Amino acid sequence: MYETFFGFGAKPFQLNPDPSFLFGSRGHRRAMAYLEYGLHRGEGFIVITGEVGAGKTTIVRSLLERIDGNRIVTANITNTLLDAREVLRMVATAFGIPARGPEKTDLLLAIETFLVKITSQGKRALLIVDEAQNLGPAALEELRMLSNFQLEDHSLLQSFLVGQPEFRSIMQSAGMRQLRQRVIATYHLGPLDAAETQAYVLHRLRRVGWKNDPKFDPAVFGRIFEYSGGVPRRINSLCDRLLLDACLAERHEIGAGNARAVIAELYGEFSTLPAVTDGNEPPAAAGVVTNALREMTNEEAPPGRLAADSLNRRLEARLSRVEQSVSAALSVVNQLAQTIRREDNSESLR
Repeated sequence: MYETFFGFGAKPFQLNPDPSFLFGSRGHRRAMAYLEYGLHRGEGFIVITGEVGAGKTTIVRSLLERIDGNRIVTANITNTLLDAREVLRMVATAFGIPARGPEKTDLLLAIETFLVKITSQGKRALLIVDEAQNLGPAALEELRMLSNFQLEDHSLLQSFLVGQPEFRSIMQSAGMRQLRQRVIATYHLGPLDAAETQAYVLHRLRRVGWKNDPKFDPAVFGRIFEYSGGVPRRINSLCDRLLLDACLAERHEIGAGNARAVIAELYGEFSTLPAVTDGNEPPAAAGVVTNALREMTNEEAPPGRLAADSLNRRLEARLSRVEQSVSAALSVVNQLAQTIRREDNSESLR
């Protein structure tokens, strides 16, 4: 919608991972280096973790685009709510291996035969498991056992495990000792800092042909960082809304007041703030709404006051609806209690 209004060649802040928009922050470059190092080793496990929306999948897809398909056969598993038996079947399916029978031994034999075949052809097999934090200990153990497949002194399968921050705790548990011994390298992808956040926004805008329309007030980038905590997907979500808001108002400039108003609207819609689950990372959005509302009352920011008034009205309306719902629920409970008492009295009279 706003792409046409601003003359963009594409949508700059889509939520789906797109390797063509990969931004080379310090953390993203380092994560890519670890993946490339692991790929060069050709064995064991590489573990990449990061907050939801940090850009892990984008990095992996960018690497896959550069891989020579004539040398490396890749398989990607994204549905990881699997038990031990299911994960083996999913591995076979991801590599296009037909299962020879319903038993686990049939699956293992089919997978090993496939791996030996492609290795004899001078190729390597790479398994990428996304959302690895959802895998249980038994499923992870099955993946470890697959890494035991060898032809002479060559490992037949290499795996990348990509997951959210809690996967680090899983890997540190006592039951994962043998799997940890197979890990070649591990890296945690943290959020962007304030300077990287601004560079990230400008990078994505320039990728679609932005020519300073709309013009961004420099203070806007501080608001974006404060709200998003430097997490790319949160940055995308806010910037997409900022552009839509400017388009609907037929504005060609985005100011700090506009950013405060949009942040307040987002908070009002979702009734929550983006949460950072990793205690080692800086607070993502703690106090954002409080700060926004405080600034909205500033005499120099009349658009902010209007947004605060709008937010207050929405909150009051929501509170009123909650009170009405509670009142209705209590009425139903009272009616049910009266019915039960009448039935009990009738039963006692009999």
